[in-house]
Amino acid sequence: MTTSQDAEAQGSSTRPYLIRALHDWCTDNGFTPYLAVYVDQSVQVPKEYVKNNEIVLNVSFDATSQLQLGNEFIEFKARFGGVAREIIVPVDHVIAIYARENGQGMAFPVPQPVTDAEATSADDAPRTSAESPRKGGLRLTPVAETSQADDADEPDDGGDEPTPPPAGARPALRRVK
Repeated sequence: MTTSQDAEAQGSSTRPYLIRALHDWCTDNGFTPYLAVYVDQSVQVPKEYVKNNEIVLNVSFDATSQLQLGNEFIEFKARFGGVAREIIVPVDHVIAIYARENGQGMAFPVPQPVTDAEATSADDAPRTSAESPRKGGLRLTPVAETSQADDADEPDDGGDEPTPPPAGARPALRRVK
């Protein structure tokens, strides 16, 4: 069980602050900020654009209106196929924010759905939201670390600058040491 003292010691999530900071960095440098979002029933996006429970959203000021990067939700209006849509994304469903032009940004753990068995405690009594360390019925899993051996297999191009993705390709995040 989580006590209120434990919750105070942990503080609030850093994710919304990092998302806002990287959005500002993209905007200040003339880049287009993109959000990669894990989609489930709590995410309000056009489902026809979702692939493998994921959608990538352009969250630049040019592509959105009424953009609000809050602590719990990211909300805005945007056009998809010429039709205005209201988008609502829980912050804990953002799995990456990056610049379209160079792929620089940050990735976050992908939320994992909680099974019915995990939602009950050892005495089979359902947890209340105050007792559960999970938000929105999701469990965040740690990001997998790569070993030193994996890093040795990567070619060293000698430069710290990331290479932009080929035209038409989807940008990928690159771990910077």
